[in-house]
Order: sequence, then structure tokens, then C-alpha cells
Amino acid sequence: MEFSRSSGVLLHVSSLPSYGGIGDLGPAAYEFVAFLAAAKQHVWQVLPLCPTGYGNSPYAGSSAFAGNPFLISVELLAEWGWIGRERIAGLAGKGGNVDFGGVEGRKLPLIEEAAENFLERGQSDEEFVGQWKEFEAFCSAEAGWLVDYAFYAVLRREYNTGAWTAWPEPVRKRRPEALAQIAAKHGRALAREQVLQFAFAKQWNALREAAGRQGIRVLGDVAIFVNMDSADVWVHPELFELDEELQPVRIAGVPPDYFSPTGQRWGNPLYRWDVLEESGFEWWIDRIRRACQLYDIVRLDHFRGFEAFWAIPAEEETAINGAWVKAPGLKLFTALEEALGPLPLVAEDLGLITAEVDALRMEMRMPGMKVIQFGFSDKGAHMHLPHQYTAGTVAYTGTHDNDTTQGWWNSLDAATRRAVETYVGPVGGRPVWPLIRATEASVAELAVVPAQDLLELGSEARMNTPAVGAGNWGWRAPEGSWTAELAARLAAIVEMTDRENDPLAPA
Repeated sequence: MEFSRSSGVLLHVSSLPSYGGIGDLGPAAYEFVAFLAAAKQHVWQVLPLCPTGYGNSPYAGSSAFAGNPFLISVELLAEWGWIGRERIAGLAGKGGNVDFGGVEGRKLPLIEEAAENFLERGQSDEEFVGQWKEFEAFCSAEAGWLVDYAFYAVLRREYNTGAWTAWPEPVRKRRPEALAQIAAKHGRALAREQVLQFAFAKQWNALREAAGRQGIRVLGDVAIFVNMDSADVWVHPELFELDEELQPVRIAGVPPDYFSPTGQRWGNPLYRWDVLEESGFEWWIDRIRRACQLYDIVRLDHFRGFEAFWAIPAEEETAINGAWVKAPGLKLFTALEEALGPLPLVAEDLGLITAEVDALRMEMRMPGMKVIQFGFSDKGAHMHLPHQYTAGTVAYTGTHDNDTTQGWWNSLDAATRRAVETYVGPVGGRPVWPLIRATEASVAELAVVPAQDLLELGSEARMNTPAVGAGNWGWRAPEGSWTAELAARLAAIVEMTDRENDPLAPA
């Protein structure tokens, strides 16, 4: 679909300066929404909201449908009466990067305690009658994924193996008698996991409604592949390229590229697209339906994998010896639109893009992506410079996978710096705002700026370095970042470039 010409900011929820050591859906999120409104922004882009596993990557989540309990606000739980304020005192504060181990060890137990309190009192305490009815309705509406996810989350803790593939065979292969025994033994824990998902949904929906009242749409991310250690693969092994022992035969990744000379070996199991097609792509329809429940606009990560994907034999240690394999492409997206209607999709089409990938994107009328940082290398990358953009574009100064613009500038050689200044004029060592202005002034439908760039931060604020397994995803904005002065500066650029529009209004 087409979007109106508008502007937004990229900031994952975990990067908010919230109380509790990680960004969450509480007061800091509402402060950020107020900042976006003051800055005349109409898009808030976030990364996947799923529960994260090893490495804390939202692109390697333990469920394509569930929300991350780490992002639940304990402050809001206290307001609801689920937990006393004295119980949440002493958590990590609003400053510094995320200590994921600390969040799991200190914040998560308090969230679970609050869920237990709700289970204990919800049916009998008049204070919670309304919420209990909401909880029951939520469980009924989301039963298609919620029950299985609760089993997965409880079993993951029960066996403490790090992966479902190491569980005892009866449970690993989901034999009904084994699951019945788990249900009998762990009924309370299963209910608690469902309460956590209800709490996440209730807080997220309230935040989205507040953003909507300010004219702000949420642009969310759907990773094309799912993690091997996920409820999705455990529940639906027949949809993935697994052997008889449920181990992957081939895995996903990308060939050698800008980010890595040996490519990227992601490790996600590949889909059995033939099986998915025979079902009418039912699982993908459910997944995109869920994404449209969570987000107003959906960015499809690694869009080129819907036309052809890089398949790596599971035994290979790098991504070098993979091969391109065709995906269903148009058949899939046609099925999605027939089931769900016109979809507000954006294609992440960075990397090695072929004419076939472009044709698929244009057939589905999806905007593609351009990143201005890429435009200053060889001539083949000049399509990333704003004067080359077409209207069907979402333009960025950088993404979560790039260095910050200031960090990128600091690493450039003299020739590339001259190229930047030839394009935007002298920058005096501070290129961020000239590049923001160039991006916003382009014809692109959406212009999105990472929060780190608004704050002119260096490489210390980088969110992710692809192909590097540790040290990612932890950055948080300093408390007090969203000043009136910063909002006014960004609003002035929006006014100057005429981007004061709701992205989903008629183009």
C-alpha cells in the first residue's frame, strides 16, 4: 500500500530510560510518545517485541507471537494493585545500558510475583473483577498460540537445557500423554505464563492507544525466520527443514557482504515452503494477523528471503558454502492479502537485491528501504543518496544494524568525509543533522531517524553489530534525553520538509 509522506524515530522499547534496568511499557514510554508528538513525528519504529533468548536478540526470539515479559512495567503493575510499591523498590534505575542478567534475576521474579498475586485474588477480589474478565477474554482470543507458548516457557524452565531439542523425547515430540502430565503438574505455572502475556498485551495496547491519540503510528518488525529454540519450531516441526531427530538440515543466513567477509550464519531453521503452501500458508497468515494486532505498519525484515533465501548446510561453520533457493514470493503475499485484506507492509530490501526481488516488492506495492550512510561508498551504492530516492521509499540515516551516524563519521577515511561534505556541505565534525535534513528533505514516503542520531551519539550507542555474537542490544537512552529543545529542532525540519502527515492517511 502507499503511505503519506511522514517522519518518525527508531527506538526499541528496551532502549527507553525506564525504571527497573531495561526500557519498558511504563512512564518512560509515555514520555517518549509526548516527545514524538511535540517533534511533529507520526511514526515510532520498534524492533520485534518477542521474548528474547540467548544473546538477547529480538531477531532470535523464543516465539513469533508472544510478548517479552522483560518489557512489562512493574510501576504499572503496582498501579494496578498486583504488587506493592515497597516490593519493587531497589530495582536498577533508569540510567546505563541494559544488564539482561540483572533484569532476569531481579525484575522478572517481581513481575512473576505480581502475576501470582493476580491469579490468587483475581476471581474473588472485587478490585480485579474487570481485569479478570479481560484476562479470560484474552486467553480465549489468543488460545491459538498462547497455550502452546505457555507450555514451552514452563518446560524451558523445568528442564533448564537451553533448547527444547534437549528435552526428554516424549515432551520434545509433544506426545499427548506427556503434555497431559505436564499440565497436571504445572497448571499454576502455565496459568502464570498466560497472565504475563495478558499483562504485556494490556500495557502495550494502552501505550499504542495513547500514541494513536497523538497521531503516532507504530512501525513494528517481523523477522522472516524464527529461532530454532522457539515455541514455533517445537509446536510445528513439520513446517521446518528438520531431520527425524528434529535437528535442522539446512539453516538460514546471508552470503559474504558489507557486514561480514564470511557471510552471516544465522542458524534459524528454514521453512518447508511446500508444506506451508499446501496448508494455504495458514501459519504465515496467523503470524501476519498477529503482527497487525501489535503494529500499525509492519516492516518485513530480510524481504529478499521471500523471493529467494540463502540455504546453508547445518554442518557448515560459516555461511560461505550456501546456495540461493527460490521461495514462494507472490503466492505467499497473495494468500496473505486474500485472507487479511490490504496490508501496511514495508520491505527491508537491503543487501544483494535482484531484479526479481524488486519486481516482487513493486507487485505488492511495498515501500523499500534506503540508508544514507551506504550512499557514500562506490557508485553502485549511490542509489542510497537522497536525490536518487523514489516516492516508494522508507529512508533512514542508519538502522539498528548500522553504527550511529556520528560513530560512522568518526571511522571514515578522508576521501569519504570529503564526499559527505561535497553532498551536504561542511559539517565541522558533526554530520548528523545535515544528514537528517537531507533524509527528511527527500521524496521518500517515510523518513526515519534512529534516536541515537537525534542525540548525536557515537559508536558507544550502537544497538547491534551484525555477525558479532556478544555485546549487542543493550543501549539505553540517557534519562532526560527528550528535551523541548530537541523536539523543537526536529519539528522545525519536519515543517521545512512538509512531513506533518499521518503515514496511513490517503497518499
